Amino acid sequence: MKDEAQIVKLARLFDPGDHALGPDSAPATLIEYGDYECPHCRQLQPIIHELTGRAEGLRFVYRHFPISKVHPHAARAAEAAEAAAAQGRFWEMHDALFAQDPPLDDERLARCARKAGLDMERYAGEMAAALYAGKVSEAFKAALYADGVTGTPTLYLNGARLSNLHDSEALLAAVTAAGATLHHETEERAGWLSRLRKLRMGMTRLRS
Repeated sequence: MKDEAQIVKLARLFDPGDHALGPDSAPATLIEYGDYECPHCRQLQPIIHELTGRAEGLRFVYRHFPISKVHPHAARAAEAAEAAAAQGRFWEMHDALFAQDPPLDDERLARCARKAGLDMERYAGEMAAALYAGKVSEAFKAALYADGVTGTPTLYLNGARLSNLHDSEALLAAVTAAGATLHHETEERAGWLSRLRKLRMGMTRLRS
C-alpha cells in the first residue's frame, strides 16, 4: 500500500464540462486523460468500454489531453468529439474515433462523424470554423497545469492517480475495491483475466 505522501491527488474531481458515463452518486469515479491517436489509449479502450458496460457503481469520465507534438491530429480529433457532444453524440463519436485507424486526418474524422450519426452540415461548418479549438486547448492546459498530467493515458480513481497501468488486472481490482461491482463476476472472471492479460502484454510491447 502506498504511503499517503506518495499518492498523487487530482485537483479537479468534478468539472461542469466533463463527459461522463454513470451516476454522479457512484462510489467509484474513474477519470481518464486521453489522446485519440495515442496507441496506449487505444489499447486501453476495449477494457474501459467493457468495464463501463458491466460495472455497477462506476462513473467514468473522459478528459482531453491531445499531445500534438507527438500526435499531430489529436487536437483536431478532440475538436471533432466536442462537435459531436454539441449534438448529444459524444460517446458515439468517442467510440468511433478509437475504432478508426490513425492518422485521424479530416477525411477520417468525417468518416467517424457519419458513423456517429452527426448532422454533417453542422459538423463541417463548426469544424471549418475551429469552433471547439479553444475548448480543447483549455482542457489541455487545465490537465497539464492544474492536474499535473504529462502523458496518456493517465487514470485517476476517486481522485488518486493509478500508477501501474501496465498491470491491467490491478485496474480491475482497483475499481472493484473502490466500490464498483461487476455483473456475473464469478461466471466471467476467467474471460476477464484473459483479456486483461492480453492488454497488459500489448501495452508492455508498446512501451518497449
